[in-house]
Amino acid sequence: MTTLDGRTNTALLVVDVQNGVVAGTHRRDDVVANVGSLVERAREEGVPVVWVQDDGPGPGSDDWQIVPELAPGEGEARIEKKYADSFEETGLESVLAGLSVGRLVVVGAQTDECIRSTLQGAIVRGYDATLVSDAHTTEDLTEWGAPPPEAVIAHTNLYWSNHAAPGRTAGTAETKDVNFKTS
Repeated sequence: MTTLDGRTNTALLVVDVQNGVVAGTHRRDDVVANVGSLVERAREEGVPVVWVQDDGPGPGSDDWQIVPELAPGEGEARIEKKYADSFEETGLESVLAGLSVGRLVVVGAQTDECIRSTLQGAIVRGYDATLVSDAHTTEDLTEWGAPPPEAVIAHTNLYWSNHAAPGRTAGTAETKDVNFKTS
């Protein structure tokens, strides 16, 4: 359970599913479809959806826009960030506090940078955090010595499925198994 008192709600956190971020990523279309499915389910269940956009592609540019398959809904929070951790120097914490959120279901890109940093940022700030194992992706950075994208994704799923912290839960779930009320 979260260590944040009175924060019993869950939110779906959609990280950097932007044109310029996911272009050319591993299994891009499958991941975007899974994110879309989760966004739809969250809305149906009254679970807040919070959108995070990295400023790297240039705010307002086509690369900065959320991919055309997805669209933030009326009243859904949008957070702009400069750093990999979606909490760092943003209004994310205030938005989540206002929604009484203590548990996050995390999806998006890039697995090895913004997803990893945001998950760690959530746990150290007292949140429970579930990574949706088939709804995050990354680009091929093997040219710079990184493992292939499928290995990066598999490794992140492995270590997050075994992650633990005092008074907080972490873990992974496939899109089909996400339960916004309990997982």
